[in-house]
Amino acid sequence: METRDLEKLQKAVQFTLAAGYQLDKDAFELLSELAATQDLEKLVSEAIKTMELSRRKTFFISRPLIEKVMKKNAAQQKETAPTESIKEARYFIGPTAKNVAAEIKVLEDPTGKICTSGAIEDFLDYFRDRFRRLERILRQRVDLRNATTIREALKAPTNTETKVICMITEKREAQQRIILRIEDLESSATALVPQNATQKLWEKAQQLLLDQVVCLHVRKTRTALLIVDDVAFPDVPPKTPQKAAQPIYAVLTSDLHIGSTKFLHKPFQEFIDWLNGNWGNESLREIAKRVKYLVIAGDIIDGIGVYPNQERELEIVNIDKQYRQAVELLSKVPEHIEIIVIPGNHDGVRKALPQPAIPEKYFEGFQGKQRLHLLGNPCSVSLHGVDFLLYHGRSLDDLVSTVPRITYRCPDKSMKLLLKSRHLAPLYGGKTPIAPEKRDFLVIEKTPQVFHCGHVHVQASTVYRGTILINSGTWQAQTEYMKRLGFVPTPGKVPILNLQTLQFTTLDFCQSPTSPEQ
Repeated sequence: METRDLEKLQKAVQFTLAAGYQLDKDAFELLSELAATQDLEKLVSEAIKTMELSRRKTFFISRPLIEKVMKKNAAQQKETAPTESIKEARYFIGPTAKNVAAEIKVLEDPTGKICTSGAIEDFLDYFRDRFRRLERILRQRVDLRNATTIREALKAPTNTETKVICMITEKREAQQRIILRIEDLESSATALVPQNATQKLWEKAQQLLLDQVVCLHVRKTRTALLIVDDVAFPDVPPKTPQKAAQPIYAVLTSDLHIGSTKFLHKPFQEFIDWLNGNWGNESLREIAKRVKYLVIAGDIIDGIGVYPNQERELEIVNIDKQYRQAVELLSKVPEHIEIIVIPGNHDGVRKALPQPAIPEKYFEGFQGKQRLHLLGNPCSVSLHGVDFLLYHGRSLDDLVSTVPRITYRCPDKSMKLLLKSRHLAPLYGGKTPIAPEKRDFLVIEKTPQVFHCGHVHVQASTVYRGTILINSGTWQAQTEYMKRLGFVPTPGKVPILNLQTLQFTTLDFCQSPTSPEQ
């Protein structure tokens, strides 16, 4: 087998194990034969989806199952299945959003559950809860169920290979080695990523963050030192698609920063006009008729005193008046559209995560309050049967400043790392203030269909293991503070998601397009 084919096979096996399954002998041999001509990872992913939809409970992928998937794919390739085209949007079948009842379920919201006192015991409870929740997630993987404690790993004979679930408490890089201090609920130890580590292991180790919970594959030395051979993140399993029964759209946006002199009034008004069917070509207006949900991931207003010299760029210097203008603008959104709002670090709530919902007092005078849903940050909601994880994204700052090759220009990569970590703010004590609640609300317990963030003012999107990752950009032009940091935003770009097909496109209101970007 050629090196390239062997790598494909190894990736397929790793993907299978990460999802909590194993290949039986015949299935492995079949994949070996297909390595030169097939996308093995895709085959395995589709096999897993088939198993999850089946009532049969087994952790082994068989040869007949893979052959069944191949036959199904071959049959589909013969058909010329239509793909959604914005230019053909006028041919939608079914009622418009105005004639469809909203289907909103709040799955998780920290509002009303926040109860920390800030005592030392609260911090201990918080980290214990974080560890237990992520340990439970890690042990759901078949390949990690035999993980042991640090104490047992240290007792093992020299050269014994074990797996330990641990929290990273210290990390330093020196002489092309990475030295880790790790802990669990019983004990602690020092682990070493050696100088001769593979490139793959080195890249994984560079992604490790302080206070992150992972599983390390280690070897015991003659001393109390553990040598790291591999790193397993909690990660998310492949997501079985959740789709709405009707062609309903969700519009995702964030970071309006109303009250700033850099708030883009004209493009935002065009956005409102589009939602009302008064902007764009026929195809765009047809899509507007299908919009049922407007989701805003924080920073409704610019606030006061959030960054140095902010007052020089404020058009409105009073928070109440900033929200008053926000109410005036959002009240123009068509009455049949449900508006879901979470806070960000510029909004009128506490800065520490988790944040409660923005107080209703700021939205007095809003027309049709029953369609305004004020939730905390982070939160999880189901829209027409599609699960959304909504998070403003403050911790993306920590990833950019800590992890190599993570930048503000590609926030989707940062979001992917958060999903792999199964935690929205792994690093404690960085740029992201976190309150020591008795429960860690930032653990990603359930894999969402859509993961929506904002904060970094750059629109980006991708798909990771079936989960759609969208950062929705901003409605604020570059401020002087951004210029000093060399930061260039991408304002006016709005992702829109078809909840029936899970296809997403982007409208750019700063370039007045006649059709969305694909």
